[in-house]
Amino acid sequence: MEDSLIRKLVRSFPQRRDVLVGIGDDCAVVKCPRAGKLFLLKTDCVIEGVHFKRDTPAVWVGWKALCRAISDVAACGGIPAHALVTLAIPAQLSTRWLQSLYRGIRRAAGQFGVSIIGGESSHSLGALFISITLTGYVAAQQLTLRSGAQPGDSLFVTGQLGGSLRRGHHLKFTPRLAEAHWLTTHFSIHAMTDLSDGIGSDLPRMAGASHTGFEVNPQLLPRNPGCSIRRALSEGEDYELLFAIPPVEEKRLLRQWDLTFPSTRLTRIGHMKARSENDENTPLPTGYDHFLKRHI
Repeated sequence: MEDSLIRKLVRSFPQRRDVLVGIGDDCAVVKCPRAGKLFLLKTDCVIEGVHFKRDTPAVWVGWKALCRAISDVAACGGIPAHALVTLAIPAQLSTRWLQSLYRGIRRAAGQFGVSIIGGESSHSLGALFISITLTGYVAAQQLTLRSGAQPGDSLFVTGQLGGSLRRGHHLKFTPRLAEAHWLTTHFSIHAMTDLSDGIGSDLPRMAGASHTGFEVNPQLLPRNPGCSIRRALSEGEDYELLFAIPPVEEKRLLRQWDLTFPSTRLTRIGHMKARSENDENTPLPTGYDHFLKRHI
């Protein structure tokens, strides 16, 4: 529902000639005046009652707000640069809570090299609303989109999946910025995305953008303890990387990954395949849909 409605709403939007990738990927991509570089632009929001509860520690709400956008820049192989922060604030929210919120934003900005350069604030009659606009850049040859996967590519996922809400990972996650930059620097990553809505939604999006099919073995999913396969596929807010890579690079990838990121799992979960009307993809439970009623 969410994806199809957005496509209908934005179908006729005009685009400047410097726009290389518009709506539909992890970030928009715009030509950069600097030779060999591309701009990345991303906006994201977190809303009270949808992404966090009022009693959630404000510092982690701030951390999450900025890190969600950083995760998308990472998925495109980029480096985050500047951010704008917009707030819609209910009257009953205390100054102390807001100070703690900004402490979380500042902590994330400092850790990942982001400059907060402006924003806006307004009154909210209901829930607290936080919007982040993030810019970044990427070397043209390192840009990775959802749309580049090819039949035969191996599918890998970083880390472990599922149980994000129960474990608090949805608030305290670390974007895979270093891992994504390393991958795009040393390997031919054909397509990549971050798992914000769950593999059940994010993998079909990658396959659709790439005009391919996919086959995965749910038994191979790297799950957190006590997490079912269904939850690992559909719960979302994992913020891990899902990427497609030529099978010829698979052995070298696994060998060098273990040396470079020994504390982070890397798991092959399947492969991309040619799309055929008579050959269905692996059936997966649908991941998070923002237009279906769901709350934290």
